Amino acid sequence: MSNPTGFTSEPDFTLEPDFTPEQLARGRALRRAQLPWALGGRVAGLALSLVLGLTPAGAHLVEWAGERLGGSWAALVLGGTLALVLLGQLLAVPFAARVRVVRRGYGLVTQGWRGWAVDLLRSLLLTLALALPTALGCYALTGWSTRWWWLPAAGAAALLTVLFSFLFPLLVEPLFNRFTPMPDGEQRTALLALAARDGVAVRDVLVADASRRTTALNAYVSGFGATRRIVAYDTLLSTAAPREVELVVAHELGHVKHRDVPLGTVLGALGAAGAVALLGLLTSLRPLLDAAGASDIADPRSLPLLAACAALLGALGGPAQAAVSRRIEARADQHALDLTEDPDQFVAMQRRLALTNVADVDPPRLLELLFATHPSTARRIAAARAWQRTA
Repeated sequence: MSNPTGFTSEPDFTLEPDFTPEQLARGRALRRAQLPWALGGRVAGLALSLVLGLTPAGAHLVEWAGERLGGSWAALVLGGTLALVLLGQLLAVPFAARVRVVRRGYGLVTQGWRGWAVDLLRSLLLTLALALPTALGCYALTGWSTRWWWLPAAGAAALLTVLFSFLFPLLVEPLFNRFTPMPDGEQRTALLALAARDGVAVRDVLVADASRRTTALNAYVSGFGATRRIVAYDTLLSTAAPREVELVVAHELGHVKHRDVPLGTVLGALGAAGAVALLGLLTSLRPLLDAAGASDIADPRSLPLLAACAALLGALGGPAQAAVSRRIEARADQHALDLTEDPDQFVAMQRRLALTNVADVDPPRLLELLFATHPSTARRIAAARAWQRTA
C-alpha cells in the first residue's frame, strides 16, 4: 500500500549506495561554478530595474527612446518598453554566456554560439511581441482612469495568462524545437499503453530534437484535450533504458492526472491579477512617482517604475512559487510509483538523470528552499525507498 499523502516531510537518506564520491563532487563542482553567474544575472537584472524605476534615469530613458520614434504618447510607451527590454536582455547576455561556458565544460552543451545567438534573438522577439502591446494597452487604461486602471488590467492579465497557457505548446514550443512523431515500435506502444492504463487521453508521442542544444534528459506532457501529446527528448530515448523512459513519462502523466497544468494556469491567472492589483497600489504612491520623475501613472515616464515594481514582486514571490512546485513534483513522483510499482527502476532513473544532467543531488537546503522547483535527487530517491517499504 502506498503512502496516502504522497509526501514525506524530512526523509532519511544516504547518498553512498547510489553515487560515488567522485560523482557527488562533480555535481557540486558544477553547481558552485555556475551559481555565482546565474544568481549574478538575477541580481543584476533586478538592480537595473530598481535603478531605472526609482530614479529619474528611467524617465530620461523613456523620453530619449520616445523622441527617436516621434515623441508622441504612443511613441513614449513603445520606445520606453523597447529600451527597457533591450537593456535587460543585453545585461543578461554575459551572465548567460558564462553559465553556458561552464556547462559546456561539463559536456552539457552541444549547440554552437551561432545557434545560441539565434535562440536569444527569437526569445527577444517573442518578449517584444508580448511586451509592446501589453504596455500600450496598460497605458491606455491608465489614461482612462489613474485610480481604477488596475481593475480591468487585472482581468486582462488573468485572461492572457490562460490564453498563453493554451497557445504555448502550439505557437511557442515549435520556435525552439522541432518535433517529429515517434516511429511505431515497442517504445511508442509502451508509452501509449501507460497513458491508457492511467486513463489519460494522449493524441501522439513526439520526439524533440533537444540534442542539438544539450545532452540533458527530459520528457513532458504538453497541451490540453485534443492537443495533448507526450514529448520525449531525443537525448532521453538514446540514453535511458526503455523502462526508465516509462518512469519519466509516468511522472509527467501524474501532472495530467492531478490536473496540475489547469490548476497551475488558474493559480497563475489569479497570481497575475493579484500582481496587477499590487502594481496599482504601488504606482499610486506619491513618493515612488516623485522618485521616478513621473507626474502620475498615466505619464509614460512611470513605465520604468511599473517595471521595477513588477520585477520586485516577481523576486519576492519566487520562493513561494518554488515551494508549491516542489510539492506538485513530489506528488507526480508518487503517482509514477503508484502507476508503475517499480521503485527500483525509479531510483535507477533518478540516478541516470542526475549523472547525465550533472546535478548536485543534495544541494544546500537554503538554495533548495529559495530556488528549486523540484525536490533534490536525494529526496526523490529517499521518497521512492519509503514508498517501497510501505508497499
